[in-house]
Amino acid sequence: MPQPAILLTGFEPFGGESVNPSWQVAQALHGETLAGARVQSLCLPCAFGDALDTLGAALVRQRPGIVLALGQAGGRSDFSVERIAINVDDARLPCNAGRRPIDEPVVPGAPAAYFATLPIKAIVAALRSAGLPASVSQSAGTYVCNHVFYGLMHALRRRRGVRAGFMHLPLLPEQAAARATVPAPPSLPLATLVQGVRLALVTAVTTTADLRASGGAET
Repeated sequence: MPQPAILLTGFEPFGGESVNPSWQVAQALHGETLAGARVQSLCLPCAFGDALDTLGAALVRQRPGIVLALGQAGGRSDFSVERIAINVDDARLPCNAGRRPIDEPVVPGAPAAYFATLPIKAIVAALRSAGLPASVSQSAGTYVCNHVFYGLMHALRRRRGVRAGFMHLPLLPEQAAARATVPAPPSLPLATLVQGVRLALVTAVTTTADLRASGGAET
């Protein structure tokens, strides 16, 4: 019996960038079949509100069994598998639609937070076993990435059997090289990012119970 479909999302470029690694990776994996589950990729606008409208329509249309949302995280050096989404939008810069919410809920009246339902520690372990840098992240920020992560988990809160989560990716080398900082921020090649996300998805499909292993942080 075929596995449920995978919905893999990435974002359009933002903040003056011409590319976004999250969408390039999602686009590269579109149409692949991983452990019996077919990947359907979706590009989300980097815009508060609009991103959730686009995502919500896809959840209704595609009815996936697994959802992994990807985002760009300049400054991070590894595959950051997010543990928790919080119910707050607090934008340092306007989104692509010009919106800049400050201290506003993603969903008014909803819970303060949701946890990812993907096997996050098993994913980190699989990535590390393959020689790829990975960690459990305790914060998805307060920008559009967390906005989508929280909205995703809220939309799926009553859908039994659907597992979902969020992963942040480092910059691409060309993005890092264009930054006016010394040293340049960390980056990973596109082929490595695709390899890691592919492995994360296979692990999500084939793993039902997460590992009981430390993934905490002191700060």
